Amino acid sequence: MSRLVVVSNRVAPVDEGKTASGGLAVAVLAALKETGGIWFGWSGEVVEAAADHPKLFNVGRLTYATLDLTAQDHDEYYNGFANRTLWPLFHYRLDLHSFTRRDYAGYLRVNSLFASKLAPLLEPDDLVWVQDYHLVPMGEALKRAGFTGRLGFFLHTPFPACEVLRALPSHADLVRSLCAYDVVGFQSHRDANSFYSYINSETTGTVTADGTVSAFGRTLRAAAFPIGVDTENVARMAEGAQRSPQTVRMQESLDDKHLIIGVDRLDYSKGLVHRFAAFERLLEAYPENRGRATFMQVAPPTRTDVPEYAEIRRELEEAAGRINGRFADIDWVPIRYLNRNVSRRALAGFFRIARIAVVTPLRDGMNLVAKEYIASQSAKNPGVLILSEFAGAAEQLTEALLVNPYDIDEMAEAMQSAMNMDVSERQNRWQAMFTTLQETDVSIWRSNFIDALRAV
Repeated sequence: MSRLVVVSNRVAPVDEGKTASGGLAVAVLAALKETGGIWFGWSGEVVEAAADHPKLFNVGRLTYATLDLTAQDHDEYYNGFANRTLWPLFHYRLDLHSFTRRDYAGYLRVNSLFASKLAPLLEPDDLVWVQDYHLVPMGEALKRAGFTGRLGFFLHTPFPACEVLRALPSHADLVRSLCAYDVVGFQSHRDANSFYSYINSETTGTVTADGTVSAFGRTLRAAAFPIGVDTENVARMAEGAQRSPQTVRMQESLDDKHLIIGVDRLDYSKGLVHRFAAFERLLEAYPENRGRATFMQVAPPTRTDVPEYAEIRRELEEAAGRINGRFADIDWVPIRYLNRNVSRRALAGFFRIARIAVVTPLRDGMNLVAKEYIASQSAKNPGVLILSEFAGAAEQLTEALLVNPYDIDEMAEAMQSAMNMDVSERQNRWQAMFTTLQETDVSIWRSNFIDALRAV
């Protein structure tokens, strides 16, 4: 069986016997343990001078191979082009999109560096699976470095509509780089269709009904491979976590009030400011919810050295303070805002007891929080998922209360409906979504993509 080689921006080695956290890590490690292989990427370390060779760390049949980055590479490749150019562009935030030739050159340079350091570790029949927007040019760079084996790419973010992508000065080069792969995977059919649209309108290429793309002198398969969660494991964790000290403490602090929960990285794409405004509107329009519901938003900080993220933190802190100042009572605080990391086990327990989860990104590739919330629920007394129609998960979780995250009144009305939904309707909606999660879990996502790559 061919080895699998996974390339991602960050690599976090996991010792044998320990459990990985995060959907990608779970899926990747399961595949690598089955076939043997390499997980290659940035170590997370920024150094003055990069080493000539990657650091290797073996766990059974799996080899972790990591590279440090210099400060210049980190600034131009990661903070610059990846997170100030591609991330806002792919999330339709042209107002935050910033392009410089310096950052773009750094992005290409680091991708070429990764390829040159990985190539000597590869065998001809390896399956190379590259992950996410940081590494779009990696496949093309590997070919220049001499690798002739099968190459796959999966985009975890949305892929923007053609009119949005064209705002990127290097858009043609980016799409040409995607076409260097043999299989390109997207989170949703909407994203795949955006890619097809670009090929049809901006190139001389063609797209067939089965997703075969011919462009830039290459033929590849491009399709939706929606990522899932480790459904049964999440369900077991949540059932056990409801008896944990943290969950019991949370339950006691609620004092029979309904918990509405949001869990997101602190990012402008997640619609957090709009969500706070919707909860404020709920308390305005439906005053019976004052003292009846508590909204807890968990938003761990991320990319703290990017100015836009400092601004979103300031906005949220101001909104939470204003809403609490306006509505709080001596025995009730409307919003609990946690700007820090919370363990996966604790979150599973909080999901289990939450009456409502509000997952309302302005744009998202998939959003696994929505799926983890559903997997965490009790079949007898499940909660209600309020989900943005602009999240990739909305294609699969159609029984959620789907909302437009730009419509504050609609989100408030959805919260009110969820607060008062009877148990039989909650059970029916949950059962349909839970069945979907079982049929499309993370192992099925991984198998479907790797099978498609092996079929090349």
